[in-house]
Amino acid sequence: MLLVNFIIQAFLLAVTYALPSKVSPDRVFIAVKTTAKFHKTRLEPVLNTWYHTAPESTYFFTDATDRQTEQLAASVSGRNPLIVTDCPSDHSRTALSCKLEAEIGHFLMAEHDNKDWFCHLDDDNYLNTPALLDMLARYPSSQPWYLGKVSIPKKLEVLDRLQLPEKKTVKFWFATGGAGFCISRGLAEKMRPFVVDGKFQELSDTIRLPDDVTMGYLMEILLKIPLTQVSLFHSHLEPLRSIKDFDKQITFSYSKYEDTLQDNVVEFEGDNNLIDNDPTRFYKIHCKLFNQCF
Repeated sequence: MLLVNFIIQAFLLAVTYALPSKVSPDRVFIAVKTTAKFHKTRLEPVLNTWYHTAPESTYFFTDATDRQTEQLAASVSGRNPLIVTDCPSDHSRTALSCKLEAEIGHFLMAEHDNKDWFCHLDDDNYLNTPALLDMLARYPSSQPWYLGKVSIPKKLEVLDRLQLPEKKTVKFWFATGGAGFCISRGLAEKMRPFVVDGKFQELSDTIRLPDDVTMGYLMEILLKIPLTQVSLFHSHLEPLRSIKDFDKQITFSYSKYEDTLQDNVVEFEGDNNLIDNDPTRFYKIHCKLFNQCF
């Protein structure tokens, strides 16, 4: 028994030392889902803040061209990172799954073969790039990793429509798209038959589930790859004012509570020298993390 434990510990130690201390930003493909009507209100704070920390790695998947937004992005990175899809501009299941398929499809293109990680974000996410890179360094990208955060207390149980007419239910976790999630290159290649040429949209329509839930179904049910939960991702579905240790968190978000219409945002002690007109709190977060204050 002691020999077995020694071998296990030696293996884990070897794996640990084999991992890089930090993943380089140019090894990560960061895909941000957005839509034309949110370019001004949501993308502008992103482009003025965290985009500066990963300008060469970040792409925005939208549904219309926008000269002003393109110019703002190009002023930071020297390129146009907006990818205009053929997806609908609404918030339907079809539109969402269409954009997520476009994101993964671009990651799987030959021109991005040098990327080890695919990370999805929504346009209401602030990304703490150094924290993301630190987290990714713990996982070998050649192995299948599905990293994210759940927003429900137990596994989702649904009718498995791929098994119809047999009425069989399945249970699985899924990473909430609104918090962000990451997929290793090793897993993305296993997904390829399910996520290109309209296959992901078709799967979403067949099982009648949204894009992030369909992703969880694909991972845990079809590919048998479990979600590895990472608590440092945050979505608008959680009480954001309770977040502490900002430098360790990977993503932040914002929203309003439906019942009270109060802002659900991160809170700070002392907002001196920070702009007042900051409903997303992205400028304040960026100031606190990088001392780049507007």
